[in-house]
Amino acid sequence: MFTARSFLFLKSSVKLGINNLYCVLCGVTNMNDMDNSFLITTEIQRKWIEKFKAIGDTFKAKSEYNDQHSQFPYKNIEWLIKEGYGKLTLPKAYGGEGATIEDMVILQSFLGELDGATALSIGWHVSVVGQIYEQKLWSQDMLEQFAVEINNGALVNRAVSEAEMGSPTRGGRPSTHAVKADDGYILNGVKTYTSMSKALTHIIVAAYIEELESVGFFLVDRNLPGVEIADNWDVLGMRATESHDLILNDVKVPLKHLVETEKSKAPNGWILHIPSCYLGIAQAARNYAVDFAIQHSPNSIEGTIATLPTVQQNLGKMETLLLCARQFLWSTAIGYQQYKDDSQIRNSTSASKVMVMNQGLEVIDLAMRIVGAKSLEMNRPLQRYYRDMRAGLHNPPMEDAAYTNIAKSITNTF
Repeated sequence: MFTARSFLFLKSSVKLGINNLYCVLCGVTNMNDMDNSFLITTEIQRKWIEKFKAIGDTFKAKSEYNDQHSQFPYKNIEWLIKEGYGKLTLPKAYGGEGATIEDMVILQSFLGELDGATALSIGWHVSVVGQIYEQKLWSQDMLEQFAVEINNGALVNRAVSEAEMGSPTRGGRPSTHAVKADDGYILNGVKTYTSMSKALTHIIVAAYIEELESVGFFLVDRNLPGVEIADNWDVLGMRATESHDLILNDVKVPLKHLVETEKSKAPNGWILHIPSCYLGIAQAARNYAVDFAIQHSPNSIEGTIATLPTVQQNLGKMETLLLCARQFLWSTAIGYQQYKDDSQIRNSTSASKVMVMNQGLEVIDLAMRIVGAKSLEMNRPLQRYYRDMRAGLHNPPMEDAAYTNIAKSITNTF
């Protein structure tokens, strides 16, 4: 809780700079002092946070341009792959770092603070890899074969959504279909929201298999004949993810590239990369608002607006919302290392996404109220944080579906 005394200290601390001041305002320090946080517990986390500190300004420098031009952050992703982040969630037995869900959640949160589009894009890759190998969704031969690709810098994402189908979490059947040929399958269809589309080396495509009368997933090499990126991404938020449509025209894949024929029934904690990214964006908005508050000094008052009661109330509320969202999300991630009740961890996973999104949106709204009309200026990042955060509402699970599934679990009405 903020007191008058703490804000007098805040006011006197302006000259110390924003990095030191964050330590006063929250239980989790900012990226420049992350090693002191009690929530940072593993060497993988510490190593990557140090790397993010070193590259942070470079990542941030192009964010505005990439957003305005809907341009993918290629150099950011190249750096991450070169440094080994693409192998983050690949088990050590396959040559990766063996990061846990907790590691991923914490690191993706800090990456989201640097650049939301970069975090969401690479988040799909590390989460897909994490789930595939943890749950052993593929044959051993394919796991070993694809691990070689990942160690060589492969980037992968699932392509599930379709314009006619709606959200894939609602159980619709894809129009994309696969027909068995003598030595493989022929794929045809169009997928939407293919994040990181132009940078991907591989795509895991959901298609209806006519022979089996069921849906399966196919590993598709981006360079195969008939694979096309539509170049039609033009949306309000997450513009730099270049989530173009994926078009498949008679794309032929080997038989063994039908990698999944049954939907995994295990809880998927790796999907927590989504709220992690948006938590980072909300944190960035908070940082900007705090910085603005301790520096902005209109001539109508003495000192800065950080001393005004209404601003103090908004800062305190903003910080409380972030602390709650962070603690809930990170405790859910930790739960995957020790859970025993599937329904409990499933509910926590769904609730984490909903909670982080709603509270993150409120944090950004409060940040914009603190900054005022200047928050709408296109050369300031708050309007981008607001637009990017809105995009998260449409990432799975949708809020109504999350609430419905939670209700079904506690009433045993599945």
